[in-house]
Amino acid sequence: MFVVNVEGAINQEGKWLMIRRSEKEEHAAGCLSMVGGKCDLEGMSSDILERTLKREIYEEVGIEVDDLTYVNSSSFVTGKGTHVIDIVFLCQHVTGEPYAKSKEEVGEVMWMTTEEILVYKDAPSYLKENIKLAANKLTFTTGV
Repeated sequence: MFVVNVEGAINQEGKWLMIRRSEKEEHAAGCLSMVGGKCDLEGMSSDILERTLKREIYEEVGIEVDDLTYVNSSSFVTGKGTHVIDIVFLCQHVTGEPYAKSKEEVGEVMWMTTEEILVYKDAPSYLKENIKLAANKLTFTTGV
C-alpha cells in the first residue's frame, strides 16, 4: 500500500508560494516545499485529488485555489519506509493572503521566483524539478 500526496504549485506575479515545513513534521521537517498533503480514505469518491489539495492549502496557509492543472506525478519512500505517490497540480490563487495557519505543519510562508528556488541550497532536488515542470506548464497554458 502507499500514501497519496498532492501538492499545489501556486504562482502569482512571477513568484511561487513556498512553505518551510514545520520542524515537527515526520517527513522533510524544516524543508522548503509546496503546500499540500495526504488524501484521506473516503471509500467511493470523486475528485479526491482536487478536493484534498484545495482543503490542504486552505488548512495550511488560509487561501483558496481553483483551476487545477496536472503537472506531474512521482513516487518516493520516506525515511520510515512509507511508499508515497506524489501528484503536483498548477493552481490559480482565488482569495486570501497566505500565512502559516497550521503551525504544526507550516513554519514559514514565502513567495520565491523560479530562479531563487533553483539556486536555494537547501531546496530538495525533487522540488526544483517540480517547479521547473510547473513553470513550463504555466508558460504553456498562459503564454507568459
